[in-house]
Amino acid sequence: MEKVLNFVMRAVLGTIAIYFINTALEKVGISLGVGINAATVLTSGILGFPGLLALYGIGIYRLL
Repeated sequence: MEKVLNFVMRAVLGTIAIYFINTALEKVGISLGVGINAATVLTSGILGFPGLLALYGIGIYRLL
């Protein structure tokens, strides 16, 4: 039960973080295209903060 709650909390907080990071990046004119979908929610839920870094790292790699 604790693992399920931990996963849900990481997924919810990761989704909120993606939203606010995308908003902040768009205000400065950078669009990385990290969307909120099942794959990104699962990535942030399973991996947590390193998963968010990986998603934005992939976005930066695609930008180059």
